[in-house]
Amino acid sequence: MAYPAYGGPQYGGAPGAPGMQQDPFYGYFASVAGQDGQIDAEELQRCLSQSGICGGYRPFNLETCRLMVSMLDRDMSGKLGFHEFRDLCGVIHGWMQHFMTFDKDRSGTVDPGELQQALASMGFRLSPAALNVIVKRFSTNGKIAFDDYVACSVKLRALTDQFRRRDTAQQGSVHFQYDDFIQCIMAV
Repeated sequence: MAYPAYGGPQYGGAPGAPGMQQDPFYGYFASVAGQDGQIDAEELQRCLSQSGICGGYRPFNLETCRLMVSMLDRDMSGKLGFHEFRDLCGVIHGWMQHFMTFDKDRSGTVDPGELQQALASMGFRLSPAALNVIVKRFSTNGKIAFDDYVACSVKLRALTDQFRRRDTAQQGSVHFQYDDFIQCIMAV
């Protein structure tokens, strides 16, 4: 069983590190962060909209913001510190570049075939039935917008990571207890 490889930086860092105020995203972050110096999913949604990081795409919906927070929330606080937020901005930029590579007609959406190519290039080898379920879940009129593409990517990564942790023999098969299964699914 081939699993997608995930590299990249480790997330975290202490707030108040030197040079933060010079970072172009710090002003957006600080304008919505609470007294604790962190942002939750609703604040992330506002921050991303204000910063214009989505470019010409529609702003991220709240569920996608929740997924992104859970992806980078290393201390399980339900919030992101500035360094996690800055890392997320880099990840979003990478997703945007990847998305644009497969949006051949520059419509701002990808069709199911383009989504399959994009997921395959990230290392996801999905059956046609699995891809069909994903398309039904994340598309509107058969088209997947950038926001939904990000949500799909985060969910696939998180679920694959959960599966991989349990597939110690790397056979592509695991045994779940019901409660463990629910915890895995609901944590994403």
